[in-house]
Amino acid sequence: MNNYGFINKIYDGVVEVFGLKDAKYGEMINFENFEKGIVFSLNKNNVNIVLLDDFQKLKQGQKCFCTDKVFEVPVGYELIGKILNSKGECLNVKQKLNFKKKDVIEKIAPGVMDRESVNEPLLTGIKSIDLMIPIGKGQRELIIGDRQTGKTTIALDTIINQKDKNIICIYVCIGQKISSLINVVDKLKKHNCLDYTIIIAATASDSAAEQYIAPYTGCTIGEYFRDIGKDCLIVYDDLTKHAWAYRQISLLLKRPPGREAYPGDVFYLHSRLLERSSKVNKFFLEKKKIFNKENGTLTAFPIIETLEGDVTSFIPTNIISITDGQIFLDANLFNSGIKPAINVGLSVSRVGGSAQYKIIKKLSGDIRIMLAQYRELESFSKFSSDLDIETKIQLQNGEKVTFLMKQKPQNNYSAVELLMVLLIIKNDFFIKIPINQIEYFEESIIKYIRNIEIEEITSIDDPSIEYYLNEVINNFLIESL
Repeated sequence: MNNYGFINKIYDGVVEVFGLKDAKYGEMINFENFEKGIVFSLNKNNVNIVLLDDFQKLKQGQKCFCTDKVFEVPVGYELIGKILNSKGECLNVKQKLNFKKKDVIEKIAPGVMDRESVNEPLLTGIKSIDLMIPIGKGQRELIIGDRQTGKTTIALDTIINQKDKNIICIYVCIGQKISSLINVVDKLKKHNCLDYTIIIAATASDSAAEQYIAPYTGCTIGEYFRDIGKDCLIVYDDLTKHAWAYRQISLLLKRPPGREAYPGDVFYLHSRLLERSSKVNKFFLEKKKIFNKENGTLTAFPIIETLEGDVTSFIPTNIISITDGQIFLDANLFNSGIKPAINVGLSVSRVGGSAQYKIIKKLSGDIRIMLAQYRELESFSKFSSDLDIETKIQLQNGEKVTFLMKQKPQNNYSAVELLMVLLIIKNDFFIKIPINQIEYFEESIIKYIRNIEIEEITSIDDPSIEYYLNEVINNFLIESL
């Protein structure tokens, strides 16, 4: 057996080893000082290993050993409420935790016959998304935009909105500042979200290898819950930095660079990760000898950062082609005070429509078109001073709907409250209200509905709900006049 080798060269987090003839791609390697690494390339005369620990303790000539194991991380309910590093080690609990189960970080995604169509809604609590870009359980929806446009806020609001909904959330931090991670943890603690959330942290101070494996670690943990029939939501924040980490490793390994210096397999890097998110059927679970009444789901929210709104660069175009739609955040809208700054024209949800509540789908069909037309008219109206009355009314109504779609962070809306907003727009309740009072009007009516007991409504699909909510709005208007 040729299961040991000697260090020949040490790069920045990458080690070249002579020997290890029996090593396999992706295998765990142990070094003399208890450091760990993963086999990344098998060459004729040597093996390249990416280190998961501090490479400064290693020296030329030191021994390393094969383990005959693929890299594994702990999975299970014990992880809920914990902050883990990408190796699965707990960071926020001092004593060592004994985990019952472990699983490999690299897996083959479920095939076509193992999947079920997306047909259950996953509400984000954000009006403009739930009404116009609906998301279903098992979907992969990309959040894309320039830096500081509210991408992480949308992901965090979605996690906060899953409270008491029996959905387990995983937040994967890739290459972010430690201060940004602390802010995320503080927000989740403030809203008591750590009771159903797991955080995987690979910050900017961690090695490129740790940033590289972090999303796969999170995905494996999410798949465990999916395969026992639970619903799981995973946020990858963000995959741009993940691609940077992979590019760094590939260049250190002297792999030939391609477009934007990324290696040729950078598409496969993300496709094999995101394709693992799905809604699986009974046949898939039975093959794994898991017998559940419920079909599990794993919903993914990958985040991508663009430069000056350029969605045509390499990584954004790759991930747009893998995902089931994208939420595009516009820096100009954000700077003009419209938050969340969602560009309705460029945002799309390719499969979420079939998961939307029927009544919301019926009433929200025209709003997206109305807002897209308003954006177009607004740009043309800047060049013309004399507009006809019909165009002026269309512009005014479009502006009012835009204001109605504004929303403060962590102010999530329930399905009934979303329907209220829809009825305000569809039945023209806002027509006589001045533009500068639209936000106050909407806040007042939502506060009103939150204060009254809605005992008559059993479900959002109740046929009488539309009539009942119209009565509630009329009563509010009578009381407020």
